[in-house]
Amino acid sequence: MNIVILGGTGLIGTRLAALLRRAGHQVAAVSPSTGVDSVTGRGLDAALAGAQVVVDVTNSPSFAPEDVLAFFQASTRHLLAAARAAGVQHLVALSVVGAERLPDSGYLRAKLAQEALIARGGVPFTVLRATQFIEFLGAIADSLTDAGVVHAPAAPLQPVAADDVAATLAEVALAAPLNGRLELGGPQRAPLDALLRRWLPARGDRRSVVTDPTATYFGARLEGDALCTAADARLGRTGLDDWLARAPLAA
Repeated sequence: MNIVILGGTGLIGTRLAALLRRAGHQVAAVSPSTGVDSVTGRGLDAALAGAQVVVDVTNSPSFAPEDVLAFFQASTRHLLAAARAAGVQHLVALSVVGAERLPDSGYLRAKLAQEALIARGGVPFTVLRATQFIEFLGAIADSLTDAGVVHAPAAPLQPVAADDVAATLAEVALAAPLNGRLELGGPQRAPLDALLRRWLPARGDRRSVVTDPTATYFGARLEGDALCTAADARLGRTGLDDWLARAPLAA
């Protein structure tokens, strides 16, 4: 199968490309660094020529609400136009579990806008919604840090490993389009503050974590299971302890 991965040089894209190539598929992993920019449309038509499946794992370089919305709207519109012209049979996009439950988050509003464009874009599609990546816990801690102390809410998170996301995307890409969404989460849920108390010392980070119910998650107040999967979701195999046991410390 001829598969194009947009954002193919990033965290998920590189893993996905390796999986699909090992399975014998022809894979083009493209990004602005390879001359394909979905935001401007540069190189898209040529990249998608002959593609049967396109997987979109692009992400905005800025999380500012206006920037991220502009990114996903422009990128998705250009991608849909190129996919229609190329006769792409299946468009797969990576989104976020619970996007509609946190309207105060500019990033999640942008992901909802992306999903809406895809749903009416005229290309058979599947949206895989994943929970937050285990690999993103450090960035979450950074966003919650004030004067060297991490202020984190106790709302539950269900982090999933990037390897599990890539494996699920590979399965979805090779299956028939759902013309709908499915969810993927990590195998365990835990309060965000507790997760960070495990993550930080395991990564050699001396910051302390204070439980703070007023702390916001990228602009949104977390309540209940907003960022956790429904009961019928797929679950990854790698929990936080397993990930930490096998992941080397950053240099």
